[in-house]
Amino acid sequence: MSAGSVPHVELRVWGTDRVLPALGRMATGGPRLRRTPGLRFAKLLGTGSARTFTPRDADPHHWALLTVWDDRAAAAAAAGCPVLRSWSRASHEELRVAMSPVRSRGRWSRQEPFAPVGEAAVGEAPVGTGAVASITRARLRPTRALSFWRAVPPVVEDLTATPGLRLALGIGEAPIGLQGTFSLWDSDAALRAFAHGSAAHRAAVRRTEPERWYAEELFARLAVVDVEGTYEGRTV
Repeated sequence: MSAGSVPHVELRVWGTDRVLPALGRMATGGPRLRRTPGLRFAKLLGTGSARTFTPRDADPHHWALLTVWDDRAAAAAAAGCPVLRSWSRASHEELRVAMSPVRSRGRWSRQEPFAPVGEAAVGEAPVGTGAVASITRARLRPTRALSFWRAVPPVVEDLTATPGLRLALGIGEAPIGLQGTFSLWDSDAALRAFAHGSAAHRAAVRRTEPERWYAEELFARLAVVDVEGTYEGRTV
């Protein structure tokens, strides 16, 4: 890895009909992944609809892995590692989104997983699709969770109605408190149209600091390099 190199990011989402074995892989996969060469950061995640950020959003049949690598070569070399193979063998579908960070602020488990980020505009990567992704993650303060949950539905309504949205998932390390979103967009313009055009989203952003919803937060925008596979039987 060269000094200051931009990391390579992948999100994999697996669909499986067997919930208990999936829970077992979630429990044991993290320590096994830490030994993988070139891996900077990894989180095994549950998924959901991201409509309320409460346990009723949870989808026990789709599980995700977010990885951040030194570079594409490191990710490619680890594609056949035991953890990934075990998930692939047990799944009836798999979606992989490869990305390059463009902007990131905040921390995740006291780390800055996407730093250093690129300074180039979206679309200037040597290989890219023109699509962009957004990752948000927060650790909610327990005393402020109810206020946060009340603010979520109007934002989600605007999100799902925005043209150019290809996929929106809730992602989380726990059913309550450690939660976030992953969204995939046709273009940076589509993402910005939601971020700046949704009155509910702008209101929620303004409330974040005075309401003190988060004990830790992260917001990242990434250029999409490649998308392959399916989610719920469809390409995205």
